[in-house]
Amino acid sequence: MVKDQEGEEMYRFSEDRVLREIKEWIDGTYSKHYSMNKIQSTEFVADAGHGEGFCIGNIIKYAQRYGKKNGHNREDVLKIIHYAIILLGIEYDKEEGSREFN
Repeated sequence: MVKDQEGEEMYRFSEDRVLREIKEWIDGTYSKHYSMNKIQSTEFVADAGHGEGFCIGNIIKYAQRYGKKNGHNREDVLKIIHYAIILLGIEYDKEEGSREFN
């Protein structure tokens, strides 16, 4: 880790700022059209046993269109990261046995 002039630790690629932006993005999805009655459509897909493939498919979709549709669209990268986080959450739930995601 890099340190600034005062000896404070800094991330080389502004990961702290990026993580804050990701959290804000994800928080915002719960108030947008992605959510209906506080349940995201991704939850319905995951509950049906298709969460892993759905997430991987969306990661691929947004990765392939990055730089093509609307240029280097920051939202595409945020969506990739969000679906990766959802995929990790599905894996956590499977490990803990708290939900029946596949």
